[in-house]
Amino acid sequence: MKQILCFGDSNTFGLVPGENARYPWGVRWTSILNEKLGLQEYRVIEEGLCGRTSIFDDPLRDGRNSVRFLPTLLESHSPLDLVTIMLGTNDCKSLFGASAQVIAHGIRRLIGQIRQYAPQSRILIISPIHLGERVWEAGFDPEFSRDSVQVSKELAEAYRKVAEAEKVEFLDASQYAYPSEKDQEHMTEEGHRNLAEAVYRIIEDKILL
Repeated sequence: MKQILCFGDSNTFGLVPGENARYPWGVRWTSILNEKLGLQEYRVIEEGLCGRTSIFDDPLRDGRNSVRFLPTLLESHSPLDLVTIMLGTNDCKSLFGASAQVIAHGIRRLIGQIRQYAPQSRILIISPIHLGERVWEAGFDPEFSRDSVQVSKELAEAYRKVAEAEKVEFLDASQYAYPSEKDQEHMTEEGHRNLAEAVYRIIEDKILL
């Protein structure tokens, strides 16, 4: 059985927009991907955590810094045939003050960890969906600002350059999914379906596990 680790934040976890709930199996993009690949031949390991960052310690939430936890997960789920990383949205929070380029450097560090702890694994970097234009307004998420929205839009190009330099596969999730109007941050059910199809196609066309 081929094993795929999908490592990410709340949009990999499958958080329902505007609710403290998780989309069920068959709705989350990771589960749809597993079903499309075949449950008998593939195991998709869903490793999404709300609030997860690439390299930053969040003073408001414990255990969110990926560089502190990814090596352990890589070893505990070994052997892995493919690791997907979709992170960066939470790195756009105002308290970190990070540019898209700095966030992309964090993704590059995670690529290095995969190569060290799961050297046999293929790697797919997914730049996240954009933040909604109103995410910083009252009633949505005050941890973000107007600048956060702009940084989220710049991640795809910064990640693309890292992926090219590191010779790993790349996908821009913002081409297939959008933030819900309910919370300006998380994917709708349609977005999960579209993203699952896009990831499936790149696996089928380029990664060929």
